[in-house]
Amino acid sequence: MIATLLARQIIQLFIMMFCGFLMVRMKLLKASDSKTLSILVVYIICPCTVLNAFQIRYTPEIAGNFLLAAGAALLVHLVLYLMTLAMKKVFRLSDIERVSIMYSNAGNLVIPLVSAILGEEWVVYASAFMVVQLFIIWTHGKSLVEGKRGADLKSILTNVNLLACVIGLTMFLLHMQLPGIVRDTVKSLGSTVGPVGMLMIGMILGGLDLKAMVMDRRVWFVSFLKMIVSPLIILLVLKYSGLASLSADGQTILYISLLATMTPVASTVTQMAQLYDKDVRYATALNTITTLVCIGTMPLLTMLYYL
Repeated sequence: MIATLLARQIIQLFIMMFCGFLMVRMKLLKASDSKTLSILVVYIICPCTVLNAFQIRYTPEIAGNFLLAAGAALLVHLVLYLMTLAMKKVFRLSDIERVSIMYSNAGNLVIPLVSAILGEEWVVYASAFMVVQLFIIWTHGKSLVEGKRGADLKSILTNVNLLACVIGLTMFLLHMQLPGIVRDTVKSLGSTVGPVGMLMIGMILGGLDLKAMVMDRRVWFVSFLKMIVSPLIILLVLKYSGLASLSADGQTILYISLLATMTPVASTVTQMAQLYDKDVRYATALNTITTLVCIGTMPLLTMLYYL
């Protein structure tokens, strides 16, 4: 059942990506036009996704489980950071490769998957992972892609995605809800994160040499590290960490963090590469190949987790 739902969701993303690809190949749009979509996703759609995730009723049980989910997400990113640091020396990973291995497509894929497989009430725990990843990717990840070492305090404090995390979490803890019409607007905009993100990737893809991308052994090697090696290590860490015993729903909450780790390279990496004029083609190739192979890797790793 889970494997079927995973495959269906991924196929839908591919169809959306193909639509963007066709628009460029039919010369209705240019590949460079995708930068407009990148800006929309980063500054409007993604913050709305975060805000909407926190529009749930507060209960002590949900708050406790949210802390467990956030703790699991922090553990996952710490392990991935140390792992990619070691891999950098062994496999001479570039900064784009490190970021691609560390950060997953949690916003575009995990929230729809969790909603379809487990139900709407579990989405808040997927949001916990997304909040942690958003903070780290817009600090550590941004510094790597941009090529500037050290955290820029001003850019962190004024980043619209991080502000959305703080506002959403504060409203949740204070038992506050957005006004009805505002909440509906935020929900509608946030729900487009998957389609718009995949259209953007498809448009970039339309301007690439697909044959060269598929024949690039380095792309496949980094994809193997991202889709097999990394999530397998995270699976073992989460499964045998003992964290699941902290909550009656612990196993499922940890699975959501694993599910996020199993997803393809974050579309945000491609968006950042566009915004900072880095290697967009390579970032897009990694996103595309990992999205392709996750049809097989995600169901397989799911089965291993529940053995």
